[in-house]
Amino acid sequence: TGWLLPAAGADWFSFQGSNATARVVMAQGQNLLTTYLADFDRVQALFDRGLMKLTGERDVQSAWRSLVHTNDTVGIKVFSVPGPLAGSRPAVVAAVARGLIAAGIPAKKIIIWDKHTYDLRSAGFYELATQLGVGIAGAAESGYDATNFYLPDSPVIGQLVWGDLEFGKKDDGAGKKSFVSKLVSQRLTKIVSIAPVLNENSAGLCGHFFSLTMGSVDNTRRFENDPERLSVALPEIYALPSVGDRVALHVTDALLAQYQGGPAGFLQFSTELDQLWLGHDPVALDTLALKELARERRTYNALPTPANYQIYTNAVLLQLGINDPARIQVEKVK
Repeated sequence: TGWLLPAAGADWFSFQGSNATARVVMAQGQNLLTTYLADFDRVQALFDRGLMKLTGERDVQSAWRSLVHTNDTVGIKVFSVPGPLAGSRPAVVAAVARGLIAAGIPAKKIIIWDKHTYDLRSAGFYELATQLGVGIAGAAESGYDATNFYLPDSPVIGQLVWGDLEFGKKDDGAGKKSFVSKLVSQRLTKIVSIAPVLNENSAGLCGHFFSLTMGSVDNTRRFENDPERLSVALPEIYALPSVGDRVALHVTDALLAQYQGGPAGFLQFSTELDQLWLGHDPVALDTLALKELARERRTYNALPTPANYQIYTNAVLLQLGINDPARIQVEKVK
C-alpha cells in the first residue's frame, strides 16, 4: 500500500534527513487541580496562553482562526475510556470548545467524540456538551464508511464484533480491512486531538496515535494487545488522508500523568504536572509523553513497562513527525 503523507504535515515539517525540528509548547500552570478535579477557568487561561504562543497570534480568536475556518465542522477527539480523572479532562475539552466558539465556529458544528458513546457518557462529556451547546458523537455508533478503509500489506483477519461493518459476513475478504467511521470521513473537516499522558501496556501510551487511530476505525481487536501489530497499524492508519489530514491541533493533557495501570485510571500511580502541551507533531508529543512516564517510573521505583517506541520509528518512516529528542524544540510558557 502506498501511504501518503498528510498534506497538513507537509506544511509543518520538512523531513528526516533534513535539520527539521518539531515545536512543542509546554504551558505550565499552578494549582490547576483540587482533589484531582481541574479548575475550568484556570485551565482555560493556561490553554489560551499556550495556543497564542504556538500560533504566534496576539489573541485567542486569531489563534484559532489560523488553525480552523468558520465553515469547518470541528471534532474534538477525546480519550474517555478511563473516565474524567485519568482520560482527556472535561476542563481541557471545554477550553478548546469555548475558544472555537469565540473564534466564530457555530457550537452545533463542534462535536466532542470518541469511539463509543457509553464511554463519553460515563466520562461526563454528554453533560459537558449540553452545557456548552455543542454536539457529541460516537464513531462506532455513527457507522462505518465502506469506501474508506485501512488494508495492511499483510492483513491479519480480525475477530469482528457487533458494530464492525463486516460483522456477520462470511466471504473470504471479511475481516481484512478496518473501515473509517463516517463521522471522521464524512462529517468532520478538522480534528483537535486531546490525549492524556497515560500508559498502555501494548502501545506504551494512550497518546495521539493510539487514541485517534483506534477511535477512528473498526476491526481493531486484531491489533489490541499485540505491540508488533500496533507498531505497524497505528502510524499507517494515522497516515490515511481521512484521519491524519484532518488534525488541526494536538493537545496533550498533562495535568496529571499516570505511569502504571492504564488505560484504566489509577490515581495512586499518577503525578500532578499541571501542564498542557500543544503542537502539530503527534510523534514529538507522544515521544515526550513516553519520556515523562519513564521518568516517573524511575522516580517511584515502579516496574518498567514496554514503551513500544517502534510505533514512532515507523511513524518517522512515514514522515509523520520527529522522534529525536534533540530535534524537538520545547518552548515553555507560564
